[in-house]
Amino acid sequence: MMRARNVRLFASHSNLNTIPKPTPSIFNVFDRETKIWQKDVAASNVSQSRVVDYIKNEIGESFRDRLLDIKRRYNKAICIGSGSNQVARVLDEEELADDIHIADSSVLRDKEFDSDFASKFLSYIEHPSMNSLFKTNSTDIIISSLGLHWVNDLPGALIQFNHALKPDSPFLGCLYGGDSLFELRTSLQLAEQERWGGFGPHVSPMTDTTDVGNLMNRAGFTLLTIDIDDLVINYPSMFELIEDLKFMGESNSINGRRAHISRDTLIAASEIYKSLHGNEDGTIPATFQIINVIGWKRSDDQLKPLKRGSATRSMKELED
Repeated sequence: MMRARNVRLFASHSNLNTIPKPTPSIFNVFDRETKIWQKDVAASNVSQSRVVDYIKNEIGESFRDRLLDIKRRYNKAICIGSGSNQVARVLDEEELADDIHIADSSVLRDKEFDSDFASKFLSYIEHPSMNSLFKTNSTDIIISSLGLHWVNDLPGALIQFNHALKPDSPFLGCLYGGDSLFELRTSLQLAEQERWGGFGPHVSPMTDTTDVGNLMNRAGFTLLTIDIDDLVINYPSMFELIEDLKFMGESNSINGRRAHISRDTLIAASEIYKSLHGNEDGTIPATFQIINVIGWKRSDDQLKPLKRGSATRSMKELED
């Protein structure tokens, strides 16, 4: 899918300086406190953060189809990493769930500026430990829309989701895959290598479909469905891409990252980006790989595959 994004809106950043920066942790791949701060900063600039909802809106439409394919109504639903609540709105608008719990590292924007929507829900959780939500066998459906790629303990999170679900209940998730922003990653690496003789991590390490499948199996999910969507968006230059990532709350928060990138390195990376990946019209593409997964908590009532060797007809006979 190709989408040209040439209209730009700019907003004052002066109000963002009121949010103090945290001291990063050194014990995890991602600095959680920095990520919370980044999301709070992004959400506090309401107009600009709404402009960059285009990816979440696209995923929200995809999630609507997936949710409606499951012919169920839910008592309790949990949305993890809900962002601007596109998926929670689907549950609400289609009247699919009675109680919708929203858990995200920052819900500042929609809590403050969309209070009519927020007030419909049983709980609205800021900076959650989330342990109180995940009581064993208490939840009918768990959804995560672009919220798991910053989780340090992804295996533990999936196990927790599985414990919280009732038997034969689904988990629907999507997260950025390993090929996301490969153009930006390679351009920054080549520019730093040229100028400094080495490079630092500037784009988050992300999982792939094989890893997601293995982790879902380890967590106890069954009847897995995994597919990939590649969303390619065109930007005027690398700098507009970086700005949009900032207002999405998707800036780098890897522990051990370099605090600053020099201006000449960024300019060089921008030229490399255009040279290696640029379009004929002067824009540059950015790939966002979306991994979609559906898994179900095991239940004795679920359909199970037949034992190996129990088939009564061969595939050759079916082809004939």
